Amino acid sequence: MITPIIKITILKQKIAHIALVVDDYDEAIDFYTRKLNFTLVEDTVMSVEKRWVIVAPTGSNGCSLLLAKAASDDQRSRVGNQTGGRVFLFLHTDDFERDFQNLVNQKIKIIRGPACEPYGTVAVFEDMYGNLWDLIQPAT
Repeated sequence: MITPIIKITILKQKIAHIALVVDDYDEAIDFYTRKLNFTLVEDTVMSVEKRWVIVAPTGSNGCSLLLAKAASDDQRSRVGNQTGGRVFLFLHTDDFERDFQNLVNQKIKIIRGPACEPYGTVAVFEDMYGNLWDLIQPAT
């Protein structure tokens, strides 16, 4: 009897970038790198009007943000409200107090102050455009 050979394919996928629609590349880079302490990973000119701009939390090797300048009225209408008012992005930290204090020091608008939840300590803040973020130190 001949045993059939079964080929199993294991997919390896990950989300590499999330596009964040912005009004201006340089002001967005400034906010994310100077106020949130993100790293500018890449800033490549693609054309006169388009750049490939990637920022990521310092020390992260996961998903990053692609800062995408709004190119139409429809896109401009989404700046700051890509999720209809829901929290859009979730920033995990290993030191909630340090990073929350940085938000306060940088005068970043806090929407909901620190709370202890079953999944960790969390606060909601607004980026420069009004997108809502959770700052979370996961429960151990």
